[in-house]
Amino acid sequence: MDIQAGTLYIVGTPIGNLEDITFRALEVLRKVDVIAAEDTRHTGRLLQHFQITTPQISYHDHNRHTRHPEILQRLQQGEALALVSDAGMPGISDPGSELVKFCIEANILVVPIPGVTAVITALSAGGLPSDRFVFEGFLPAKGQERHDRLEAIGKETRTLVIYESPHRLQQTLKDLLEPVGAKCLITIARELTKLHEQFWRGSLTEAIAYYQDRDPQGEYTLILAGCETAHPLLTEAALLNELQQLMQQGLSRSQASRQIAQQTTLSRRQVYQLALTISSDVSTEARNPEP
Repeated sequence: MDIQAGTLYIVGTPIGNLEDITFRALEVLRKVDVIAAEDTRHTGRLLQHFQITTPQISYHDHNRHTRHPEILQRLQQGEALALVSDAGMPGISDPGSELVKFCIEANILVVPIPGVTAVITALSAGGLPSDRFVFEGFLPAKGQERHDRLEAIGKETRTLVIYESPHRLQQTLKDLLEPVGAKCLITIARELTKLHEQFWRGSLTEAIAYYQDRDPQGEYTLILAGCETAHPLLTEAALLNELQQLMQQGLSRSQASRQIAQQTTLSRRQVYQLALTISSDVSTEARNPEP
């Protein structure tokens, strides 16, 4: 294939088995002027395996802002550049999407060279509905952001795909228990396309028990069945009315917001912000009715 000057190629690389790389990807990696790699040592092993000698520069989460001007200058001077991640398609749970956006804004041609991804690979053999799904990537490690994301997951009707590292797998399974329920079906894919590839299927409680006495190893992709019924969509006026009724029954703003959030697609924080617009006299009157 012909390589176009001044073009950024987004090249998919294997997620485990080196034989999964495409002929087109190999051709691009051989012919571009430079390869921007998430980890040059990791990509170096791939290039060495296929006897590719194209020079590399690093492009990762910690140096992306300083690399953007340099990469743009190279492209504007007519060099062709390939972007690769450690595994799979760049831009999925790595900073590649930022570089793509940066180049598009500078009118640089961006060409995708498709390859395998853990999301689709896991879904294809997961045994759960794959016609409609949501990719969550890696969950926030802790704090309110993690809590809010887990809360939203519990209201999702589509199949969910989550990436997880081995040292956080057991905690994530336990954290999912409250929002999705003990009987939620889950497929846990480990070391996809590699020698020790494994698919574990069962309920969430069975998954927690299975990994209770095991030391998780490798990279994990979790697939969860969405909840069976959608929560009703309420107008703002209807939400305010529901909140007001609960507060008149003696519930605090926080308690009322939590109860409503469990019945809708909104987070507790969103409902609570709405509850703040209701006069505090409502709950006071409920506790101190007129004689």
